[in-house]
Amino acid sequence: MNNLIVLNGNDNVGVSQFIIPEKTKIEGHDISTLDPIPFGHKVCLKEIKKGDPIIKYDQIIGFALNDIKPGEHVHSHNLEFREFKRDFKVTDKSHNVDEKADTFFNGILRDNGQVATRNYIGIVSTVNCSATVTKMIVEKIKYSDILKDYPNIDGIVPITHSTGCGMNTESEGMQIFQRTIDGFKNHPNFSHVFVIGLGCECAQVSLFDESLKKHNRIHFLTIQDEGGTKKIVDKVLSQIKNLLSEANNVQRTSQPVSHLTLALQCGGSDGYSGITANPALGVAADILVKKGGSSILSETPEIYGAEHLLINRANSQQTADKLIKRIEWWRHYTSINNSSMDNNPAPGNKKGGLTTILEKSLGAVAKGGNSILQDVLNYAEPLKNKGFNFMDSPGYDPVSVTGQVASGANVICFTTGRGSCFGCKPVPSLKLSTNSAMFERMSEDMDINCGTIAEGKEKVEEVGQKIFELVVNTASGNKSKSEINGYGDEEFNPWQVGVVM
Repeated sequence: MNNLIVLNGNDNVGVSQFIIPEKTKIEGHDISTLDPIPFGHKVCLKEIKKGDPIIKYDQIIGFALNDIKPGEHVHSHNLEFREFKRDFKVTDKSHNVDEKADTFFNGILRDNGQVATRNYIGIVSTVNCSATVTKMIVEKIKYSDILKDYPNIDGIVPITHSTGCGMNTESEGMQIFQRTIDGFKNHPNFSHVFVIGLGCECAQVSLFDESLKKHNRIHFLTIQDEGGTKKIVDKVLSQIKNLLSEANNVQRTSQPVSHLTLALQCGGSDGYSGITANPALGVAADILVKKGGSSILSETPEIYGAEHLLINRANSQQTADKLIKRIEWWRHYTSINNSSMDNNPAPGNKKGGLTTILEKSLGAVAKGGNSILQDVLNYAEPLKNKGFNFMDSPGYDPVSVTGQVASGANVICFTTGRGSCFGCKPVPSLKLSTNSAMFERMSEDMDINCGTIAEGKEKVEEVGQKIFELVVNTASGNKSKSEINGYGDEEFNPWQVGVVM
């Protein structure tokens, strides 16, 4: 195995395959390392002058802080983020599903025509003040062991959070919050939903009762109207017991994969993310889109610096303008909060080999494959167009995934290089490892090892096909590692924007 990965002939850096000691000859290059090179970090391949661009993926990831010699370690100490012009060109494109509906999964067809990948009962709090009651109800059901007699029910899920009040009821923050709660209350992976409020909060239960309801299996209650904690807990428990037979009365039937919407997510990224797991997930997403399904990429701060690659794929100028507008919003938002888009790479990202937001974003957009960009959604906005979509969100994984699920995602694929652990009930989450070392260390949490790509054992396309097949099997009911480990009850985290009063 070569000790270096060079992604493009125009690159002036390569990525280490393992820890490379100082004064080690780089295979295939007439250079030796001048420093010890950590696993997943970059090595200078040719002389780079101070101020010159540093190139990876045949794209600019930063600029040299000083002269860099061949064989030197290239990282945050000698590479800086700097703005530069990114060119793009929009041409109208049409979306063609060029394969017949020849791939199916075992899904749950609901009475309103929606198709589920899981069958949970949901208890949704509209405000933090009803979170404790929500958890009480869930815990009483779980500890009573009553669900063991209803094998077709996957469980009961508490949807709790820290918001729902202290905000302007006409604000953007309230609009975002309403879309998020609406998206979860209508999600097909819930057979029945109980929406519980306190009674005096900004996010009144009536707000969600009067908004779009996609089925009649939703119940609305408030603690104040029901007469307090014990009374509402007892009432909801009684109602749940009465509907268990109905919730259990489902069967999985063969459904086309066009009913699948795949959330594309990454967290704990490293220097291999854009080389292995992310492009392999992009292949899987493209396969799904070609078969009539949908995918949602998000995390706007983590496409910054690579947004031109998505804009070039927009189906129209209107779609491109939507994305440009969201990028401009984030520039303004970070500036008024005395921050920078380059503050995004976390310490773990940098330890794993990433440097600037430009480098992180170029790897992150690979999750979206090469499909035409059909639409740009606001956070938690319902999916309208089949195919590849982008949803505006922060880069913080739980917040981003919460929005994707609210938009309609019914399977999640989550790539990680550092070893992020994550679940998001009611939707199954698959974890894709970017490197073999982490996969072996955390095999109980990882579903697929994409590190075989870097090792030359498998091609990106082969691993992408495996991911797609795993998505189909998971949508059919096979449990993901995060489900086996019990993740998903605490990860609901809606985006809070605006003043808390």
